Amino acid sequence: MELEVKIRGLLVDPTTNSPIVLLKELDGEGILPIWVGPYEANSIASEIEKLAPQRPMTHDLLRNVITQMGGVVKRVVVTELRDNTFYAVIEVLNNGEMVLIDSRPSDAIALALRADCPIFIREEVLEASRHNDGEKAQDEDNFDEEVEWPEEIDDVSDYKM
Repeated sequence: MELEVKIRGLLVDPTTNSPIVLLKELDGEGILPIWVGPYEANSIASEIEKLAPQRPMTHDLLRNVITQMGGVVKRVVVTELRDNTFYAVIEVLNNGEMVLIDSRPSDAIALALRADCPIFIREEVLEASRHNDGEKAQDEDNFDEEVEWPEEIDDVSDYKM
């Protein structure tokens, strides 16, 4: 089963100083944190803030190429969590045929924002992430405590570009 999500926030992990995108279920309480690179975080943040670059950035270029070739980005899906790495696909409708493009979730999310299409995660990815978070906290910090994400994140002010 796939769950539709929205970007709940973009913040920086205080331990690793790495950007995190928080995806939250539209019809539930599940939150999926995905650690992303700084360039992808900047791309996501600039689109959320509606900052128009002077020249097309990589994710703008990808959207433009898909559009100019007659395709439409229908949705993106975070499909798998394997060895602490998330996987995603971009679903593009082109000439009546659905084309699945392998992608990093961060790139898929940045493109989804630009294409104004929905973001989905597979339910098993959310469950696997919950399981991995518990193991990580237990192994690294020697305690069994669930991570509590902020209740309200209305903007990207926690992430500095």
